[in-house]
Amino acid sequence: MSRGADTPMQQEILSASPLLSAAGTLVQPGWARQPLWQYQRTAIRAAGWRIKEWDYYAVLSAEQRFGIALTVADLGYVGLVALCYLDFARGSFQQVDSLIPLPLGRLGLGADSQHGRLQHHSRTLQVDIEVDHGQRRLRFAAPGLRAADGSRGLEGEILLQPPSVLESLNIATSWAENRRAFYYNRKLNCLPASGQVRLGTETRTFDPSRDAGVLDWGRGVWTYQNRWYWSSASGFLDGVPFGFNLGYGFSDRSPASENALIHAGRLHKLGEVHFAYDAADYLKPWRLNDDAGRLELSFRPLLDRHSKIDLGLMKTVQHQVFGLFSGRVLLDDGTPLQLDEFLGFAEEVFNRW
Repeated sequence: MSRGADTPMQQEILSASPLLSAAGTLVQPGWARQPLWQYQRTAIRAAGWRIKEWDYYAVLSAEQRFGIALTVADLGYVGLVALCYLDFARGSFQQVDSLIPLPLGRLGLGADSQHGRLQHHSRTLQVDIEVDHGQRRLRFAAPGLRAADGSRGLEGEILLQPPSVLESLNIATSWAENRRAFYYNRKLNCLPASGQVRLGTETRTFDPSRDAGVLDWGRGVWTYQNRWYWSSASGFLDGVPFGFNLGYGFSDRSPASENALIHAGRLHKLGEVHFAYDAADYLKPWRLNDDAGRLELSFRPLLDRHSKIDLGLMKTVQHQVFGLFSGRVLLDDGTPLQLDEFLGFAEEVFNRW
């Protein structure tokens, strides 16, 4: 069951169903406030090396000016586990990557976002992610990572505890040129964070009254070449949990956009958004706005988490820019909220693979 809103960008899904039909196409394209679709890898009508599955976490502390980004991704022909320490005060980041050849579904990325266990152990990186009824415990260690003072070792444990009421942005869309290529994604913002992280000789503590994380949980089959734009933030605004998810450019978005505000656990849906930035210098200020006049933000970058791999037929160029958002947003009932240097990120990513 679905419910149309004012525009074709707003096809809200209200009832659970399988994600894919027997033909491998989406049963219910659109968006939902909870992950209503049931994902089954065996229902996909595509070669195993084309299936993409990923869990990405970003946990940020505006007050302490640091953050952690953690990725586990199965891209079919290669798996990636990555741990990144973000230092906003210095405008720098340090990352450890671990590559796994031809994982083809063996990394343990589950069929739902509420339960599961992911473990990876190599010489340079150890990761253990445990999810039980939505509570997420992230444990990690990178013994060789070097701190600014020359001391070594990054390790930590973070607990992300969802509140009793928390809606999320969930989307299921496909590509116009190939309806068996699909994008099923959950963006779970505003997860209060507690725990400790130690880099070298320095230890920092996450406080769930001020610090929060986001989960980007995705499963799908992509077309060969794509460029997408994504922005996310999670934290507290005047003591109330607040965040947003903004994005476009990836798949056919005619059934639904993936743009929303989250305030006090409730989701407030937006239509189309646009990012304006200088592609020659990602550290120059950005602007983000929507078509309906409900979102007008400036974005002051602090660091660009940039990476590039070019192997000819396979290429990826990523700019995940972390910084501070200021401006105004409107909730569904017209209530205005003012943001003043609210920590988050915006990114442009190009993939050909």
